[in-house]
Amino acid sequence: SGEPGGAMAEAEGLLSVDYEVFGKVQGVFFRKNTQKEAKRLGLVGWVQNTSHSTVQGQIQGPATRVRELQEWLRKVGSPQSVISRAEFRNEKKIMALEHKDFEIVK
Repeated sequence: SGEPGGAMAEAEGLLSVDYEVFGKVQGVFFRKNTQKEAKRLGLVGWVQNTSHSTVQGQIQGPATRVRELQEWLRKVGSPQSVISRAEFRNEKKIMALEHKDFEIVK
């Protein structure tokens, strides 16, 4: 180990994880709030509504920050939302971020 400039990423590692949130999560500014929280944490990825009334997307970034957003998706959400559960899958370590930003996908 010890590639130049890789110290920060190396100490912590980058994670990518897909998520889906169930409950009253559409029409309550859930996507906007998720984007805001992700940006606050310095994460990239995306969020969108699904046709079956859930919200899904992908999060990428430093492991500890990804964990923070997972907790937020599980317990907090937007002020008017009622989260019944959040599911996470396809968690993997990545070498580099695959997104530039955190986007709301229409």
